[in-house]
Amino acid sequence: MDIKPYNPLDKMNLGGSVADAMLESAVHPLGGLEPFNGAGIYAIYYTGDFEAYKPLATKNKDGKFEAPIYVGKAVPPGARKGNFGLDSEPGPALYKRLQEHAESVNLVNSLKIEDFFCRFLVVDDIWIPLGESLLIAKFAPIWNKLIDGFGNHDPGKGRYEGARPKWDTLHPGRGWAGKCAARVEPPEQIAEEIKAYFRGNV
Repeated sequence: MDIKPYNPLDKMNLGGSVADAMLESAVHPLGGLEPFNGAGIYAIYYTGDFEAYKPLATKNKDGKFEAPIYVGKAVPPGARKGNFGLDSEPGPALYKRLQEHAESVNLVNSLKIEDFFCRFLVVDDIWIPLGESLLIAKFAPIWNKLIDGFGNHDPGKGRYEGARPKWDTLHPGRGWAGKCAARVEPPEQIAEEIKAYFRGNV
């Protein structure tokens, strides 16, 4: 038997420790965050009664918070220019990203901001992408894996010919998404896809 020795400095093990640290952090209401500085990773949890998400919400009620509906990252401004944001001040990058998500929820009628909670971890730039990837692989969150679009920004004038994201088809309300081309799949079909997904992943 070939047993590989555990290397705590292996990048995957280090990335795993970052992901674990995020999962051990405090839970906060998504709609009630106080401003803070830093970049990092986060998980968003749903506890409401939207029918298609009930299997997920059950795992997050009573303070359990076992199954995020979405996992994401917020990188320093320099990272978007290809230099990983090294040596750049992140400012409130993570707080601003979570605020954007809260605003998206507040714009739709089918979801309530009080049903959303989050965990987050401010972390050095180099570990942010790996930490996010490991969390997505671990939990396969529905808004990462199946229902695309929650984290999208307004694509801008001239780009609305693209199909409306599944998220906005199921949860209409964001103004820019209403300008995009309608999807072939109706909301009812997307809801059935969610139920099938949960049968195999929750």
